[in-house]
Formats: sequence, structure tokens, C-alpha cells
Amino acid sequence: MPVPGHYDAYEPLNQLQPIGPDIWIVDGPVLQWGYGIPVKWPFPTRMTVVRLPDGGIWLHSPVKPDEELALAIARLGPVRHIVSPNRIHHVSIGPWSRHFPAARTWASPGVRERSDASYTDDLDDAPPPEWSAVIDQRIARGSQALQEVVFFHKPSRTLILADLIENFEDERLHGWLARVMYRLIGVMAPDGRAPADLRMSFRGGRDKIRAVAHWMIECAPQQIVIAHGKWFEKDGMAVIRRAFDWALR
Repeated sequence: MPVPGHYDAYEPLNQLQPIGPDIWIVDGPVLQWGYGIPVKWPFPTRMTVVRLPDGGIWLHSPVKPDEELALAIARLGPVRHIVSPNRIHHVSIGPWSRHFPAARTWASPGVRERSDASYTDDLDDAPPPEWSAVIDQRIARGSQALQEVVFFHKPSRTLILADLIENFEDERLHGWLARVMYRLIGVMAPDGRAPADLRMSFRGGRDKIRAVAHWMIECAPQQIVIAHGKWFEKDGMAVIRRAFDWALR
């Protein structure tokens, strides 16, 4: 498949970066992914790592595994949970579970049908007891394309998303076709949001995503970590109101 452009990766690659109490992000490599037409588009990747009160480690949307990164994460504590937030984010679940075979693997709605990983548990609208003290969650339903599990890390007031907001920076994006495409679907920084095709897939289900958007606002996040593009280090509530205006109105 043709590749119409590339995206400068976020540095440092594959290194734990603290963003609050017991929470880290890891910027992974830029992947090429098909986006509705037979073309591969550049997507930077990012995972979130949380240390739970029992000392166990929770991995959200893990990036491509790396030996040094796996060792660094293991030094934080025993990896107990590996989470797929939606049916698109599954490629690295299996490799990470092989690194940490004692970890439970958590399936998002629809991912079992797409993934060759083995899952031990299924995510629900409420957090399981294993992390409910520090992480709340809801499933963003209503889309014909995918359902995403949204997480909120309470101690750091961090909202954790995958594809419900994408936020690509113009200066990192190279290639006129990719720039045109990402502007067309509405995911360019600083005004990133869900891509247009995903927003349209909520037709007939706006009431369901609206309820989750209101819950996100009620959480009063200070920062928002996303899987693709520049994450939001401040003004989390304002970002949610803007990025989900299509669902809230």
C-alpha cells in the first residue's frame, strides 16, 4: 500500500515519562495504518502505565514491546493488567502478555473477534475491584464502528483515551496528502477530536456517547492522555467540551 506521508515520532521513544502520582506515559514508534481507503497513514503511538495501590502495574493500549522498556516497567512493580481500550488497539496485547504471562488481559467490546491474543477478562461499564479505588471507567457506546472504554485516573485527574480524540501536529506531519486527509477528518492540533468517520458512526447513538461525554466532564480532568498525537497537559474539561461538542449539542 502507498504511504502518503510520515510523522516525526515523539521523543524519547520507549521510555517511561511520569505525568503524575503513579502514572506514566510511553511514546512508541509511528505505525502505518489503513484508514478506510487502500493507503497507509502515519500514526504515532502512546501507552499509559499506572501503578495500583497494591503495587501492581496496569498497562493501557501497550505500544510495540521493547526489551529495555519491559525491564523498566517490571522495575515499577509486577505487571498485573494489560488493557485493550477498543477493537483497534490489540496488536501488542499478545506480545506484552508473553513478556508478563501472569498478567490478566482485558478485552474491550469486539476485540476478541479481531485479535489473536488470548484474553482472560472483559471490560465493563464499571471498573473491576482490582483498580476501582484509583481508576474509574465507562464504555463509550453508540457507534456502529467501535466501542471504546474510557478511563479516569483519579489521583492524577487524568482522562485516558485511545481514538475518541486524535490530535496530530502540523509541524510533525510530512506529506501534503496526509495533511489534507487529517485536516479533512478534523484531527489536527490544537483542535483534535474523534475523526469524522468515527463521529458519523455515532448516528442514532448520540444519546449514549453524550452520557459518557457528560461523565468525562463530571470527572473534571486536568489532563488528557491520548494514543495518537499531542496529548493535553492542562485544561482537560475545556478540551472535552470542545472535542465532544458534536455529541453534547
